[in-house]
Amino acid sequence: MRPVGRAIADFKMINEGDRILLGLSGGKDSLSLLLILHHLKQYAPIKFQLGAITVDPQIDGFDPSPLKEYLANLGIPYFYQEQAILEQAEDAMDGDSFCSFCSRMKRGILYTTARKEGYNVLALAQHLDDLAESFLMSAFHNGKLQTMKANYLIQAGDIRVIRPLVYARETLTSAYAKAAQLPVIPDSCPACFSMPTQRDHMKQVLAEEEKLNPSLFNNLLTTLKPLMAIDNATGIKDNIHNIARDIDEHK
Repeated sequence: MRPVGRAIADFKMINEGDRILLGLSGGKDSLSLLLILHHLKQYAPIKFQLGAITVDPQIDGFDPSPLKEYLANLGIPYFYQEQAILEQAEDAMDGDSFCSFCSRMKRGILYTTARKEGYNVLALAQHLDDLAESFLMSAFHNGKLQTMKANYLIQAGDIRVIRPLVYARETLTSAYAKAAQLPVIPDSCPACFSMPTQRDHMKQVLAEEEKLNPSLFNNLLTTLKPLMAIDNATGIKDNIHNIARDIDEHK
């Protein structure tokens, strides 16, 4: 609760009257965020509404349908969308990875459902480890200083995307999910586990470095925090300019 509360406050993620739709995969991270936002909705001074959506890609071995009963017991509005993404990928992919194609398809469904049901905020469950991995991937492979943003308005201008777990470690969501006995759905996508990904490699790099440097993720959070709030390349340039100005002023 503490790191989520800090992140929400620091990045002004939730405003009075917001209608928040949570992307719920059924994994430990999204289920942890669901329970946290459900608690905040009841006790936070700011009043907001909360719904959840699961996109079922209809892949053999992956069945998130048990979430329906869990959400019904919590009394949270729930939207369950089925889409044969793997079948569509075979016809529509053009040199892209299945994971990228699946992510784009799911994001489109999330936006469409949010608009249709009147939600103005989409909550996603990426945590600090995810942001650190994205940062290294961007720096190593694209030559850019960037990571996922904590709170931003999509290009269409009608939906904000927030990531309340940006200060939380993956070990924390794992422990929380276990302690709260959350009904985690095993992720059995054959496309995701058929071969190692760049993200898996970065996860291993960070794990090895953390053994040598226990303060690694505290330092990375300090590094990443300004990037979480930057919208575009202009923002990065402005931020670098401000840093240079501050250095000059303190000489």
